[in-house]
Amino acid sequence: MSLYKTYYDSPIGKLLLVSDNNNLIGLWIKNQKYYLGSLKENLIEKDDLPILMQTKNWLDRYFKCEEPKIDELSLKPDGSKFRKLVWQILCDIPYGNTRTYGEIAHEVASRLHKKSMSAQAIGGAVSHNPISIIIPCHRVIGSSNSLTGYAGGIKIKKDLLELEGVKI
Repeated sequence: MSLYKTYYDSPIGKLLLVSDNNNLIGLWIKNQKYYLGSLKENLIEKDDLPILMQTKNWLDRYFKCEEPKIDELSLKPDGSKFRKLVWQILCDIPYGNTRTYGEIAHEVASRLHKKSMSAQAIGGAVSHNPISIIIPCHRVIGSSNSLTGYAGGIKIKKDLLELEGVKI
């Protein structure tokens, strides 16, 4: 299977966008932790691929504070069933809002019909989100409203939240 890439120069740095031809499967901030995730395939540069062009348009609108909707893009992040569940919950966090790791753990436990779920397990899934910004892992904060953990770095997390109007 061929995978395609393009780059996007954003206010927070250079972004790498990756597609399987029909879906966005990755969006990484240059030098972020877990850059490229588990991808091993050779990436072919293709700036005019429709999904990659749509993603660039989405990002243009996002960085202009126009609040584009996640479901405007065809996303296909690769991960375990557990991680995909966490990432889906992240997609439900509204623009300009935050949730704690504990709140997400409670939601995951509820959906999986379990008594509880550790916030650390949630943190692991959140940190391995392969579609940064669009799947809004930057909206997840610590229990004391602290800006804990972000694969792109705390400064970028803070910048994204401030862009969305979140009071830090």
